Amino acid sequence: MSILIVNTLPEDAAREAVALLAARSSDCRVIHTRSMHLQPCVGCNACWLRTPGICALRDGYEEILRACLRYDAVIFLSGTALNFVDHHMKNVVDRLLPLVTMYIRIVDGQCRHVPRYNKTYRFGLLYAGAADRTYLNEWLGRVALNMAGVSLGACPIEEAEEAFACIC
Repeated sequence: MSILIVNTLPEDAAREAVALLAARSSDCRVIHTRSMHLQPCVGCNACWLRTPGICALRDGYEEILRACLRYDAVIFLSGTALNFVDHHMKNVVDRLLPLVTMYIRIVDGQCRHVPRYNKTYRFGLLYAGAADRTYLNEWLGRVALNMAGVSLGACPIEEAEEAFACIC
């Protein structure tokens, strides 16, 4: 299974988890976002209306979007703040919107975005710091569900080996 690792932590803080995940895959790519200077989503909806699938902010984020389409699973490495993912990871997840359309359909009585591409996304989260694991699992599950994907779960970065032994 191919794995994309999207790391928002300082590289030295993620080194061990990256090595562990890379060892589990014959095709693994790591994108370190700290040096990318990614802008937050401005809610302009250009990725849905004016330039479908392409974000209006030209800050290199397209590299992450293309990689999400290429790899079987996306593992996010994040810091935490206020019992949740930190602003770096929240920004990354918010900017995934071009992967779905603005159109909504009802699935099991709930509104869901219509996927832009024929792909089932698989998202996992490893976090460093204190956070509410139950809440992060629920949040990641809802993110994946709204993008017609599946959640691999959220767990502390120290438990990476046990938590994601099943992805490869």
